[in-house]
Amino acid sequence: MTALSSERLLLREFVEQDVASVHSYARDPEVVKYMPWGPNTENDSRDFIQRAVGYQLEQPRTHYELAVTLRGKGILIGGCGIRVTNPDLREGNFGYCLNKQYWGNGYATEVAETLLEFGFGTKKLHRIYATCDPENHASRRVLEKNGLTREGHLRENLIIRDVWRDGLVYAILDREWRANP
Repeated sequence: MTALSSERLLLREFVEQDVASVHSYARDPEVVKYMPWGPNTENDSRDFIQRAVGYQLEQPRTHYELAVTLRGKGILIGGCGIRVTNPDLREGNFGYCLNKQYWGNGYATEVAETLLEFGFGTKKLHRIYATCDPENHASRRVLEKNGLTREGHLRENLIIRDVWRDGLVYAILDREWRANP
């Protein structure tokens, strides 16, 4: 797969040398507050990179974990992923996580936009969804800015650091995405 690019970002395959950059944000309790993983140990971050590199060998490929980098600078500022969850129904989901040093700049919105373009354009998906914690207002705004509709509220569907957490489900259909570029 070649990298995906947007105005300010390049989403590229993870490589083994990304462990330290990933660990710099994946170990931060504030960054992973709403994630079902983390804060990472160095081994956790290394294992993640190994899994991400392993996904690159899938045939057919259904799982893309990508490094979010600043275009032209190569600085890794986070990670994102899009997965084909049901090939028969052409359904997928996506997510993102950024180093808090880069929050508030619209990068997550740009990442989501780029992943949707890849999912609907290249992968020809029909429906793409994302989930987020109801208290994660920034992520909710990112999803809504990208045209996703809130479809549901899942009660206590995840355990995050020994606490039951709710989840919101947002989704967008290919025809909705094409109607609002």
